[in-house]
Amino acid sequence: MRKLREQAGRPTYRDLARNAHYGIATLSSAAAGRQLPSLAVTLAYVRACGGDEREWKLIWQRTADACTGTEDTPDGTGAEDRRRNAARPPYAGLASFREDDAGFFFGREKLTAALVEHLKEKRLLVLFGGSGSGKSSVLRAGVLPAFPGVPSLVFTPGPHPLEECAVRLAARAGTAPGPVHAALAAEPHAFHRMVRRILAGQKETESAADALLVVVDQFEEVFTLCRDPREREGFIASLVHAAQVPDSRTRVAIAVRSDFYTHCTRLAGLVDALPHAHRPVGPMTAEELRAAIVQPAARCRLTVESALLTTLTADAHGRPGALPLLSHALLETWRRRRGNALTLAGYRAAGGFEGALTQTAEEFHRALSDSRQRAARRLFLRLVALGEGTEDTKRRVPRQELDDGPDTGFVLEQATRARLLTADGDHVEIAHEALIRCWPRLGAWLEEDRSQERLHRALTEATNLWESLDHDPDTLYRGVRLAAAKDLPPEALTARERAFLDAGESAAQRAQEREGRRLRRLRRLVSALVALLVCVVAAAGFAVRAESTVVQQRNEAVALQAAEEAVRLGPYNPSLAIQIALAAYRQTPQRRAGDALLSTLSVASIGPRAAGRTPAGHTPAVTADGRTLAVADGSQIVLWDMRDPRQPRRLGTLDTGGAGLNAIEFTQGGNTLIGVGSDRALRLWDVTDPRNPTLLSKRPTGHTDAVYSVAVRHDGRMAATSSYDDTIRLWDITGPDLPRMLDELTGHNGNVKPVAFSPDGRTLASGSDDHEVRVWDVTDPHRAAPIAVLKGHQHFVDALAYSPDGRTLLSGSDDHTAKLWDISDLPRHRELGELARHADIVTGVAFASHGRTAVTVGVDGAVNVWDVTDRARPARVAHLTNPRGTVKEVRYLKTDGTFLTVTAHYSVQIWYPDLDRVLADACDRVHGTISRAQWAQHFPRLDYAPPCPRRP
Repeated sequence: MRKLREQAGRPTYRDLARNAHYGIATLSSAAAGRQLPSLAVTLAYVRACGGDEREWKLIWQRTADACTGTEDTPDGTGAEDRRRNAARPPYAGLASFREDDAGFFFGREKLTAALVEHLKEKRLLVLFGGSGSGKSSVLRAGVLPAFPGVPSLVFTPGPHPLEECAVRLAARAGTAPGPVHAALAAEPHAFHRMVRRILAGQKETESAADALLVVVDQFEEVFTLCRDPREREGFIASLVHAAQVPDSRTRVAIAVRSDFYTHCTRLAGLVDALPHAHRPVGPMTAEELRAAIVQPAARCRLTVESALLTTLTADAHGRPGALPLLSHALLETWRRRRGNALTLAGYRAAGGFEGALTQTAEEFHRALSDSRQRAARRLFLRLVALGEGTEDTKRRVPRQELDDGPDTGFVLEQATRARLLTADGDHVEIAHEALIRCWPRLGAWLEEDRSQERLHRALTEATNLWESLDHDPDTLYRGVRLAAAKDLPPEALTARERAFLDAGESAAQRAQEREGRRLRRLRRLVSALVALLVCVVAAAGFAVRAESTVVQQRNEAVALQAAEEAVRLGPYNPSLAIQIALAAYRQTPQRRAGDALLSTLSVASIGPRAAGRTPAGHTPAVTADGRTLAVADGSQIVLWDMRDPRQPRRLGTLDTGGAGLNAIEFTQGGNTLIGVGSDRALRLWDVTDPRNPTLLSKRPTGHTDAVYSVAVRHDGRMAATSSYDDTIRLWDITGPDLPRMLDELTGHNGNVKPVAFSPDGRTLASGSDDHEVRVWDVTDPHRAAPIAVLKGHQHFVDALAYSPDGRTLLSGSDDHTAKLWDISDLPRHRELGELARHADIVTGVAFASHGRTAVTVGVDGAVNVWDVTDRARPARVAHLTNPRGTVKEVRYLKTDGTFLTVTAHYSVQIWYPDLDRVLADACDRVHGTISRAQWAQHFPRLDYAPPCPRRP
């Protein structure tokens, strides 16, 4: 068949598909020679190439007889084919389609053809798409079969991408991986030379390939699992160079989740190639979804009930990340088929669209004994990589990291049979990240144990490093890290991790003994010195003063180090952390110690989610009086009474109808809540009685892409929505039961993110990925117009806030800065001061109600409080730290300066920047008194002086 295509002038597979009316993947698979194609596909291929159909029908029949020894049916399907197709499922479930599944991969023919042409022309492809969009499947089952006879390497990066790449190249070249790894680490050009060596070693045949196709799946692992920046950069440099060198013999296809696009732009080796290499994976159209549902079943001589087809198409169409859920629901429906028909009743019995995955996971869990359920929890938590400002992702784990107990082995086998996990070679991983999103039990485990799991994950990596360095004692845990790790449940640790902690504890005991001996020697030395000083009266005063200075400096250094340790200890033992920070401040009342005390008290004020007793979520809104808080959490909004921020009381819950809320906001009086969800619909609720909120209206916004934020004017009569479709829409919400669109504002050249109304409601400010802040005159909302464009940021604008008097605008950006702008005399404007103390993206900004103070928060976990009385010279008054990492949002609660933040992991924290207030009530937050052993660990050589002694 390949020779027939050569005789026809080598038409592209796109042209063949257009003439043959079969998909590119089907035709390329037919010519690949791995299995006998059906007679219909063979004749279509021959017809498209201008061959003799009668001659080729005889050729096909002789080949089929030789392969199967059975007689074929009129439609060209042999008996053996029918038995094989009847035995194997036509759907992949949670697993992605592989190259061997190309015959069952339908619906992505148009995208596959575009990607194949892209690879042929440009050689480097970076495929972006959301989790569950089908990136892996289209590369493995679509693109790979379109290069018949071309050798390929398909792998995921893992924690050591260069090592993984070296192993795959060495296996292909038939050599040892060690020298290949060393060459790749030393020089990116080594990858290109290795590919040329592999291709030169092939036999000189007609089908000998002139290139190697490299597919790097789950590329986001270079950010989530790889901890060595140099190895990450070397891996990327090797791939890009091999694809772009003038005599390139490599085609490189990379699949990466779209929420890691910003991470990719920070890599110098990749950012220059992205404009010409990146291609997005969009959602499937209704016709493509029908093909993906019906055609695999037809290959197995099955039918899909029309009611089921309609239901599945409606459930999946326009829904991001729906493909693995669709495939799993179809697989479970296939198992419940009636005769040769897939029915709506079978689909409903499987649990429906999302319920099928949840039902499978729950059935697997219910079938386990109590001890094996605990083992399952430990196993699945270990297979999740916790996100840092991004969603949680799956983690590929080597088997040696798992315990060899019978419970773990049994759970692994059963989860693999249920297709929840995949095990290949020496590694285990979750079948698809959709399981993380759609299995509530796993989500609850992650939320409950997030801080503990982050600590456990760090312990696992430290254990691997310790073993790789032949038990080097310098890699052992000490101090706070050892104490925190010892608090982990013993049953959650593997034997390797327990051995690591035991070694660390032994080393700590030996170090303590050495310190004791050193102190005794020091005391003897001091005694001798005192005796000498008694004899030399003139030098005595100087020596005493010198010793006092040294002791004071030593005490200050110990106190400052203890203060920093207290902040890190806060999430795990808040009571002890408060006492350490308070003692450090009393010992050394410096700015750093004061900031640490404020951070510790604030972090301990609410902490992570605790069974619904404390606020949690990702999108907050606060009423003007600071008494009521709304937090969007998944498909619901929870209302809280915040009159006493230390003891928030849950008031009521709003159901969003399954749509995740991207932005919410209260009207001025706090009686109406407005929000926009992932379905791009505008919703308004009456929350006059927060215990019984009611939905007033819901209507589509008309935005053609995701809605980022919503703002409400002070009089509650107008709202604004911003979107990634580069536009802003103004809404009349005078009648909340029937909101009307007033105008669409255009002018930004990138995603529009934050929007904010001025206090007088005359202007609207908007920030965008085009690095600009625009101020719009909305006095007449039917004819809104831009009156000023504020330029100065070097990256995306992510946050905006007006001062209470409306004369100053504060903006936060991906360039790590926040800027103050004078907009008192528009259209004239000027940049005032710059708040440039963040080490990463500034994600949120806010003014206090009196306007003299502002707060900025960022991805670096910093919460900075600024005195902006002098707008041209803002001064930082507090540098607070959130040890849990990224801070996403900030809102002021009261006029006394109290404010709240939301972290990337949905915990809500209350901050008290008033140091005098914190000093007055810090001990009220303490349970138990710091022990002498704990004091000695954090304040060595300082007299035991607990800051909060036990009360009688």
